[in-house]
Amino acid sequence: MENKDVRYYESFTKQIIKYGRLTNLIAIPLCFIPAIIMAVVFKSMPPVADILKGWVLIASIYGIYAIVEPISYFPVLGLPGTYMSFLAGNIGNMRVPCSAIAQEAVGVEPGSKKAELVSTLGIAGSIITNLIVVTIAAVGGAAIMSILPPVIIEAFKYVSTSIFAATFAMYAVKKPVLGVFAIAFAMFLLNLMSFIPVFLLIPIVVFSTVGFGFYLENRRRKNISLKE
Repeated sequence: MENKDVRYYESFTKQIIKYGRLTNLIAIPLCFIPAIIMAVVFKSMPPVADILKGWVLIASIYGIYAIVEPISYFPVLGLPGTYMSFLAGNIGNMRVPCSAIAQEAVGVEPGSKKAELVSTLGIAGSIITNLIVVTIAAVGGAAIMSILPPVIIEAFKYVSTSIFAATFAMYAVKKPVLGVFAIAFAMFLLNLMSFIPVFLLIPIVVFSTVGFGFYLENRRRKNISLKE
């Protein structure tokens, strides 16, 4: 490891891991505060059997995302951005696009140390902006929504889809072959292999596209070596 890599790890990465773990672990018990208040203050406590049934239901639906999302989003978010994003939430529809756009605007190489720093700043800015907007929405959101025409309210259903599509397009134009492969393979799975559970489609497409990218890169290097 080069000296600059050692300095970067000691002064930045090591501290990020330390405080990233700490803040995320602290957030876990804090998530139970509303339930504790309902049980202790308002004496509203469902049966343990119902709690376990609800937990199993949620775990069966979202448990796979605890594995898929960190792996899928890490190349864009970087290490600090991963800690921040999973603590703040709204990862796919806000943190990933903000990180990707920040890196694109600055023109850093994806996966580099500079990209990680830019991603951290972009995500931090999105979290601050998100807090301001959410606060305004919590105070006056109902009044604002009441004056909006129905067509705009209906359009909110497509916001997440539009964000994902824009983020995909931003990266696909850099490697059109990989973009076409990802779309084609995803459509193949959706239409001809519909028996595959939905929660498995994302990791299958992600890792297949990564594997295809490695294959193309290795073939390119072999062709260059043969020409030389």
